[in-house]
Amino acid sequence: MSVREIQIKIKNIIVDAQLNETKTAEAIWQKLPIKSTVKTWGEEIYFSIPVKEELENPVEVVKLGDLGYWPPGEAFCIFFGKTPVSTNSEIKPASAVTIVGKIKGPLDLFKNIFDGEEIIIDKK
Repeated sequence: MSVREIQIKIKNIIVDAQLNETKTAEAIWQKLPIKSTVKTWGEEIYFSIPVKEELENPVEVVKLGDLGYWPPGEAFCIFFGKTPVSTNSEIKPASAVTIVGKIKGPLDLFKNIFDGEEIIIDKK
């Protein structure tokens, strides 16, 4: 499968990322570009997307920079730090997610993003 490079754009911020080879990532790729509205939960950005998939290889602990899909909210998630349910050593989503990719750019840029801002994900 080919490499699926994407860009995440919020305000004047553009961050590169890459989708993985899961079925869920492929479904997201097919829907790009996606425009939505940011919601934040601790140091996680999430937003609804027009993709409806079941959990695939679900994880309850994520790594810094992971991109996830959260089926209960049909949401794309960007994990750039601790969430309200994280522990000292682990980053935890609200519930299990499918990992769909990884951020390749600087994560600290996401700390200046707030609820209600427009976000666009597109092919690079």
